[in-house]
Amino acid sequence: MLLEIPYGTRDFLPKDAKFKRSIESNLAKTFSLWGYDEIVTPSIEYVDTLTINNRSGIENQLFKFFDKNNRTLALRHEMTTPIARVAASRMYDDVLPFKLSYISSVYRYEQAQEGRQCEFYQAGVELMGVADASADAEVIALAVDSLRKTGLADFEICLGQVEFINGIMQQMGLSKEKQNEIRLALEQRNLVDLNKAVEETNLPNKAKQALKSIPLLQGKEDILEFANNLALNEQSRKALDNLHDIYELLKLYGVADNVNFDLGVNRDFSYYTGMVFEVYAPGIGYPICGGGRYDNMLSDFGTDCPATGFALGIERLMLALAKQNQVQSVQHKKDVYIAFAAGKQAEAIDEATKLRSEGKIVDLAFTPQSKEEAVKYQADKNIAELVYIK
Repeated sequence: MLLEIPYGTRDFLPKDAKFKRSIESNLAKTFSLWGYDEIVTPSIEYVDTLTINNRSGIENQLFKFFDKNNRTLALRHEMTTPIARVAASRMYDDVLPFKLSYISSVYRYEQAQEGRQCEFYQAGVELMGVADASADAEVIALAVDSLRKTGLADFEICLGQVEFINGIMQQMGLSKEKQNEIRLALEQRNLVDLNKAVEETNLPNKAKQALKSIPLLQGKEDILEFANNLALNEQSRKALDNLHDIYELLKLYGVADNVNFDLGVNRDFSYYTGMVFEVYAPGIGYPICGGGRYDNMLSDFGTDCPATGFALGIERLMLALAKQNQVQSVQHKKDVYIAFAAGKQAEAIDEATKLRSEGKIVDLAFTPQSKEEAVKYQADKNIAELVYIK
């Protein structure tokens, strides 16, 4: 037992840890360049905070325990809710908008598999205080720029709108229970369950076919025109207009080529209120990044404020980069190994100090070595250059 680790966790050995840190450094720099300020929240929150708008949907995935006052605590399962708490309780006097970023660990009971652990790492941004499509376009454009800066070249953004789906179901008069059943099937992209849920309704065949076709509404701008034929109420049509406005702005950012509309996208948190998106890379069967608009969350904490953002899975991005042979491009081996003969340790320390001040990554020997021993060590550790002081 002493050599085991808990289910759903992992060790990052030096090579992977360096790869991970390189990605995180690139992301942190990119977020900063776009004007986002880093925020850090506790790993532990009260369960009532984390489940403020979704208790039944998420509580069974939380790692829960009790404090000395017998209040129920949990490890955070995502970062949007804690940041909304901070914005509503600690930043209400600050000038809007809030542009916040984070790189953090989060925890969720999951069926562990490649790219999906119970403890995992996320990086992301939250843009609070802007209800316009320009905010949604910025976070999508920033997601694209962030992925490119890490070295990922091949990926696709699937862009949808939850109000399009909600509007269609409401215009058909479906019960809340049936709407939730259909949303879950769309979220899981489970066409079998979707067809079953639709067939159990008393809708006419034309309406049933319209619901079943939602996951197939994928493509470029022409798909919005086609979808408009299904949108018979103002709610759905406004959702499509919103997607059009966002897409026009993404053209200005030069990232529209990475974006396809997918009107069946339905994210796995109930707090989304508008635009939603997911990012997929070849060879990875689940999104590596996702986000959307959540205009009601801060009001649950007592502050009415629109918001949008995204979260990017670090481990999933590592897998995607590896599949695109980009691991070496973001890893840097040590620059110099300094070894020394007997009596030359002072000179070796001076040289190491000098090179480190110049920004070199230096590995310094601890005891005297022969030149042959130094050459072997340099090769074994894959260090670029040897400096031998004799």
